[in-house]
Amino acid sequence: MLYWVLKHIFIGPWLWLLFRPKVEGLENVPAEGAAIMASNHLSFSDSIFLPLVVKRRITFVAKAEYFTGKGIKGWISRAFFGGTGQIPLDRVGGSAAAGALATGARILNSGELFGIYPEGTRSPDGRLYKGKTGVARLALETGAPVVPCAMVNTHIVQPPGKIWPRFVRVHIKIGKPLDFSRYEGNAFDRFVERSITDEIMYELMELSGQEYVDVYAAKLKNQDAQPPAEPLAAAA
Repeated sequence: MLYWVLKHIFIGPWLWLLFRPKVEGLENVPAEGAAIMASNHLSFSDSIFLPLVVKRRITFVAKAEYFTGKGIKGWISRAFFGGTGQIPLDRVGGSAAAGALATGARILNSGELFGIYPEGTRSPDGRLYKGKTGVARLALETGAPVVPCAMVNTHIVQPPGKIWPRFVRVHIKIGKPLDFSRYEGNAFDRFVERSITDEIMYELMELSGQEYVDVYAAKLKNQDAQPPAEPLAAAA
């Protein structure tokens, strides 16, 4: 109920007015049935704009910290993420991450849309980084197609560490669903999972225009972020 109220009454109309999101490929989202919405990750606002433009509900995983904050800010965070059906994910513990993927599988097996960021964390510099294989595991275990989604300009709207957004037009590109049924029965095969993940990341690179870096973004989180690569701006 809260998801519907926020999207259609309190937040959604203002987002459409202020950011004028441009959407390409909306017809590629299945009208019914399970699908994995795999997106690049530039900003906190990615989890807001993608559900805004897709008619069906999308459930994402969210950092566990959003559910454990203290004070008024913590209460608002818990109410928002919990009320909109987001799943807490402890990115430190492997078992917790596995639990979130298991919950994602349950959502997909119920015929719903599940959102995931294969990079595992926000890009530190606007480039596209190596994907983690959890998205491939979900596709293999559930048989759900993977719909690649590219977010453009959200790193300008809500840069990491900034509270107030900039009113820049957001561009969302949704690619054709990727079918990995040819790999059925190969879940937990690390070579197959890596092959699937790399194929998804290639589609995201093509859609977003981002420069691809074949390392995990988490390894660069403690380094100074560089300005976004020129191809990212050109894709806007």
